[in-house]
Amino acid sequence: MSWSGQRRGYHHGNLREALIEAAQVLIAERGPAGFTIAEAARRAGVSPAAPYRHFRDADALLAEVALRGYEHLAETLLRAWAGGRPTPVRGLEAIGRAYLDFARSEPAFYAAMFEARLNPEDHAGLLSASERAFAVMREAAEAVAATLPKGERPPPLMVALHLWAMAHGVAALFGRRDGSRRTLPMSPDDLLEAGILVYLQSLGLAGSPR
Repeated sequence: MSWSGQRRGYHHGNLREALIEAAQVLIAERGPAGFTIAEAARRAGVSPAAPYRHFRDADALLAEVALRGYEHLAETLLRAWAGGRPTPVRGLEAIGRAYLDFARSEPAFYAAMFEARLNPEDHAGLLSASERAFAVMREAAEAVAATLPKGERPPPLMVALHLWAMAHGVAALFGRRDGSRRTLPMSPDDLLEAGILVYLQSLGLAGSPR
């Protein structure tokens, strides 16, 4: 590494954070496939070798962005759930809307989490971070299922997985702000809300005040 490269790295003060911020900008612009650790270094104003002080390779840097994305998603969903207020069904619908808003407003996080083809088990903390985000959906599903008598309750895990699949499908097909978005005669939020309502009604979990 050149001396000038070292000086640029030290000048940043917090090189690790600068690289993570640069990676987010690149992923938002180009997607994970267009991201390189060398370009992240250039954007951060450091030498191409500097990132390896903190990240063993590009996947490790991508994984850190994804981990922070899952943490942010978990916080976002938890706020939307609001402990199931005013009702568990309304809280579940709010989680769906929050998921769509996250996909729209955090393209770098969303892409790193779901489009980078990272194996969560290969990166410390990534799997547990993703599970914390999903745990909010599962908590909501359990609360909604509990509105039925015990013998009539659907498996909460199944409900949570179906909710995730619906929210993620609508976000991927219709909720993005890039050229891959399909057009709709309604808003993605309305489409998802209708899908959740029909799904819950089929299980006897919606359609009357609970």
